[in-house]
Amino acid sequence: MEIHFTRTNGPIDETVDQLMGLVDNIHYTEIIREMILTALKVGQEESEKADLKLINSTLKEMRFTSKIFSPYRNVRKVSVFGSARTQPDEPVYKMARFFGKKLAEAGYMVITGGGSGIMQAINEGAGPTCSFGINIRLPFEQKVNPVIEGNPRQIVYKYFFNRKVAFLKEANAIALFPGGFGTLDEAMETLTLLQTGKRDPMPLVLVDEPGGTYWSRWAQFLEEELLLQGYITASDFYLFERVDSVDAAVKKINHFYHRYHSLRYVEKQLVIRLTSEISTQSIFDLKNQFSDILVPQGNIYLSKPLPAEADEPEISNLPRLIVDFNRKDFGRLRKLIDAINSY
Repeated sequence: MEIHFTRTNGPIDETVDQLMGLVDNIHYTEIIREMILTALKVGQEESEKADLKLINSTLKEMRFTSKIFSPYRNVRKVSVFGSARTQPDEPVYKMARFFGKKLAEAGYMVITGGGSGIMQAINEGAGPTCSFGINIRLPFEQKVNPVIEGNPRQIVYKYFFNRKVAFLKEANAIALFPGGFGTLDEAMETLTLLQTGKRDPMPLVLVDEPGGTYWSRWAQFLEEELLLQGYITASDFYLFERVDSVDAAVKKINHFYHRYHSLRYVEKQLVIRLTSEISTQSIFDLKNQFSDILVPQGNIYLSKPLPAEADEPEISNLPRLIVDFNRKDFGRLRKLIDAINSY
């Protein structure tokens, strides 16, 4: 029998409903129903056992990720990356430890890979109660650091791609210290998602020690190779910021959330939620300054919550800016958010 996601499966639909009825506290039953049907459909297909094991492990890992992070949804978090090989006596290690401390003092929690080097320094600075450690099983280098070991906010992943989802999905900001392939991979992954709009805008802060050249030379490569060859545009450089001090890094993250709260797309409109009102003159200025990222005859205007936002009653009191955004120029969208925060 071919299984469909529509309710045309007869006794199978009835059995799935009965199964969910036997389990207490099932939320969003239609989504759970589709997940069960997906498992049945996979079982019908001529998949290799290795494919089934990958799908099964992925679902388990993502379910556990949601369980660990769910109690802390109302706390902003910063994912921090950097070399696992950085030693405690190096200046950048001490800088990372201080950064973790300053983030915790500012009310953030931190997410690291839970390993040694920069990861351990961040966790040491933030302390165990403000730390998440999302580790990966490797044959070398990736032992859990003492701050994260035994921590209830520790997750150990089999697959890098699940771990990457957690780093980016759960973060409200990303900070990168100098590191190896893994650090650069996370930098480019984050930039790709921000550039394409697959991740909502957020601060991406590249931290170097005073006088360091790691990120400046990386940015130089982007300018001299990618930009000049036309592989990226000048506005893509708005997606990240380089700093050489802890205070500057924390200031960049704090500024992003000075007035901006969050955003949501409702049909073809972008809804930007604010923590405080913005003046009519400021909106007029924004429309003139950012007319290039609006659809033809598009507008920017104040609004109350749209009907589609009724499922988020906890933020129904926040003022909104409706933006007829073209959904292409995400570097410029980041500049729009910076401008909103600066008024």
